[in-house]
Amino acid sequence: MLENIELVFENLIIAFQSSPWLFYGSTLFLGLCVGSFLNVVAYRLPVMMERNWKLECHQFLELDPPEFDKNLLAMNLATPASACPKCGHKLHFWENIPVISYLFLKAKCSSCGEKISIQYPLVELLTGISSVIVADTYGVSLQTLAALCFTWVLIALTLIDLKKQLLPDNITLPLLWCGLFLSFFELFTDLESSVTGAMAGYLILWSVYYLFKLLTRKEGMGFGDFKLLAALGAWTGYSYLPQIILVSSVVGSVTGIAMLVAGRTKHRQPIPFGPYLAIAGWIALLWGDKVNTTYLSFLP
Repeated sequence: MLENIELVFENLIIAFQSSPWLFYGSTLFLGLCVGSFLNVVAYRLPVMMERNWKLECHQFLELDPPEFDKNLLAMNLATPASACPKCGHKLHFWENIPVISYLFLKAKCSSCGEKISIQYPLVELLTGISSVIVADTYGVSLQTLAALCFTWVLIALTLIDLKKQLLPDNITLPLLWCGLFLSFFELFTDLESSVTGAMAGYLILWSVYYLFKLLTRKEGMGFGDFKLLAALGAWTGYSYLPQIILVSSVVGSVTGIAMLVAGRTKHRQPIPFGPYLAIAGWIALLWGDKVNTTYLSFLP
């Protein structure tokens, strides 16, 4: 059995190496499908977490269990099947094809005509395109497989943080441990650099948070940001942390100012920092050396 599986993988690798269009096409298709699933994760995971929090709080306070809709109680990332939030129409498989179904249905529910959010195809396209970029960067290798998982997790975290200002531990912590595990094989960095990066990533933002709290008596960021930067440090190594912090701060500041000027946000309204960390971490993993070389070339 194992020999057959190994043979299939060997033939697949040979096919990908001899036919780049097949490799990129397969990666794009896989990315689009994963993007569709990430939309589900971004919507359902916060709902499931809130449900569990309420159940745990009632249990701790020895109160009667809260009343939930039966669909909410049974909800996980696989069930129930995707349905229209307005009329409850369960989507057929041809209504779940990434991007194509959105265009075919003309952005409306086939049953009630409710408008479908543009978020769904955009996330699918973003995931597909970023997956192809990863494949082009690393080629047919284990690094591509790992970097694809890294990319998809960061997209999920970005979506959740933008909507709920939340970076769930059940995503950030596995990401951290995966980065440390891969360092045993020196896929992106060595073990010492990975462990140091994880420790430094957490402590840097924690120090900023604590200093800001001492000076203003306000919380400037959430603990999820510390854990995300720790995870990024575990994947890229400590040497890329200054780059990640600089890029995320610049992108976050420019975006925040632009949103303020455009009236899309209000003064002192909290802005999630996770998406900017995710963008900077992704750039560091793929092109960190080039970014550092370009930056150092401008120094005297």
